[in-house]
Amino acid sequence: MTDSEYRHLAERLTAAGADLAAIESKLRDLQIETPSWGYGDSGTRFGVFPQAGRPRDVFERIEDAAATQRLTGNASAVALHFPWDQIEDYGELKAAIANAGLSVGAINPNLFGDPDYKLGSITNPDAGVRAKALEHLHQCLQIGTTLEATGQSLWLADGTNYAGQDDFSARRDRLEESLHAWYQEFPVEQEMYIEYKFFEPAFYATDLADWGSALLIAQSLGDQAKVLVDLGHHAQGVNIEQIVNLVQRAGKLGGFHFNNRKYADDDLIVGSVNPLELFFIFVELTAAGKTLPRLTIDQSHNVEQKLEAMVRSVMNLQESYAKALLVDRAALLAAQEAGDVLAGHEVLLDAFNTDVRPLTAHIRTELGAAANPIAELRGSGYLARRIAERDSQTIELKG
Repeated sequence: MTDSEYRHLAERLTAAGADLAAIESKLRDLQIETPSWGYGDSGTRFGVFPQAGRPRDVFERIEDAAATQRLTGNASAVALHFPWDQIEDYGELKAAIANAGLSVGAINPNLFGDPDYKLGSITNPDAGVRAKALEHLHQCLQIGTTLEATGQSLWLADGTNYAGQDDFSARRDRLEESLHAWYQEFPVEQEMYIEYKFFEPAFYATDLADWGSALLIAQSLGDQAKVLVDLGHHAQGVNIEQIVNLVQRAGKLGGFHFNNRKYADDDLIVGSVNPLELFFIFVELTAAGKTLPRLTIDQSHNVEQKLEAMVRSVMNLQESYAKALLVDRAALLAAQEAGDVLAGHEVLLDAFNTDVRPLTAHIRTELGAAANPIAELRGSGYLARRIAERDSQTIELKG
């Protein structure tokens, strides 16, 4: 994208009445968290597909997160996952994150990878297993305090596969008791983000299956408990932007795990399958008086190059946000009040169909990042250097 393309777009938007200065200020202030786990090895139920130059420990994952920030300008936070990112000295990790020019966003506890959690973690009938899960949650709070994290994102795989396997009420009681105990330990600097998923790996009943289940728990806990929306965790055809509005109206929208899907929880690049849905979500998030919640990418890059995919994801979020900021809210309200169905829809389509790439490229260069991050990454030699360094050495895996 060239300067002339940006100037042409800026003139057109200004002539149409857009407050370009305000829009550009919001685009500069956008903050996106990239996930440490999104840079490492991943795969499907059928196998893991290692990539050349993939990071071997949490420090190398931080290196790649810092590269994403340098290229895009809006990805200054990194989300961490434990025990995947576990090390002995968290002071060393904190220093490495700061030296990379990043901050820690949310801590993600893992309550699904241990064999003891086959029948659930904090909803397990076995009190010993529940105690073990709570101890891990307590440790994650301590890690978060050390790293100056701002939240804890909780996704539970807990649920049942068969009717009669367990009692619905008993499991809900255990869930509420455990989360209340954890919530009591929260420092004021951290919030709890409660994620939900309607199926998998529990195929009969998931303990936190939908936004309503998560919202009820968050409301029962207190002001620091919020709902986290993962775009891949809904049944087909669910109106996610309406869910966003409802949870936001309740004052409980904590954040997102951004990805995209075609069939189930595919964890594809955000906006790659349904960019219109992503835009509609940002339309809700940018309504008058609203502030952006936590925006975290949560994807599994299996066949595409991981760092390139993460950069592309950030760019897609930048562009969707920019388009939402262009919506003519006055025209939209007038159409809605007049009952003019098509006019209201076309107001949104006008913004969605605007090519904002010159605008987002301009903002990235103002932030000291790359106008064309993918081209910059491919031309920089970064990936070749990482392949040479990481594939030619053997280190002890720390995470």
